[in-house]
Amino acid sequence: MERNNLFFYYLNPTGIEEKIATIHHAAIENGFKVVEDAKHANIIVSIGGDGAFLQAARKTKYRQDCIYIGINRSGEASLYCDFYLDNVNEMMHTMQHEELEVRRFPIIKVKINDETSFFCLNELSVRSTIIKSIVMDVFIDEQHFETFRGDGLIVATPTGSTGYNKSTNGAVIDPRIPCFQVTELASINNNRYRTLGSSFILNKDRTLRLSVRQDGNDYPIIGLDNEAYSIKNIQDITVTLSDKVVKTVKLKNNSFWDRVKRTFL
Repeated sequence: MERNNLFFYYLNPTGIEEKIATIHHAAIENGFKVVEDAKHANIIVSIGGDGAFLQAARKTKYRQDCIYIGINRSGEASLYCDFYLDNVNEMMHTMQHEELEVRRFPIIKVKINDETSFFCLNELSVRSTIIKSIVMDVFIDEQHFETFRGDGLIVATPTGSTGYNKSTNGAVIDPRIPCFQVTELASINNNRYRTLGSSFILNKDRTLRLSVRQDGNDYPIIGLDNEAYSIKNIQDITVTLSDKVVKTVKLKNNSFWDRVKRTFL
């Protein structure tokens, strides 16, 4: 299928208006059509770094018929952005003349109280909003695994494993492995509460359910990628690996582990 309809997504154009105009012009000169509505696009380009990439995927509802491309505003290392705003010509040349490989990043599906569903490319986090630990019963495939008490839990995708999850001593996971990871935030271990004390990884066909104890934490903060929600009376949070993926372009010599090395080593 020919892909030539581009939609540009950016959070804050202040200071880069001229560069955005340049990239629009370059796209048109190279035979692409710039559309104003993401519904008409088959290539969605985010400008602004990993945060903008996450927002672009979420706001466009993880389109399965689109390729997502990230452009970083600066020269900083990025795990989702292959291109830099100062090198637009390279991006256009690559998209037209080089053989591109499509990466497929797994995402998780999060259902709250068996009602509202959300998707995450990076992670789900559940944290207490009051100066009191949060208590959650953890079930794997509806079998009770542990009762957690502490600041909260993170459920990360493989690509999300390099962010919040890694900062809490979770493992970095190859995104070719369809799975998700559960990591603790300041767990309390005593005679009453006992947790594994380390992160654990669940296969793609597993179902994780977090049952929140109603003991004052009626409004836990639910973090979905880089957005936070406060939802009243959360009782159950169910997490599965979605059938959806986020498709991005893979450049030569720019594998996931190349990015990890540039970012952290």
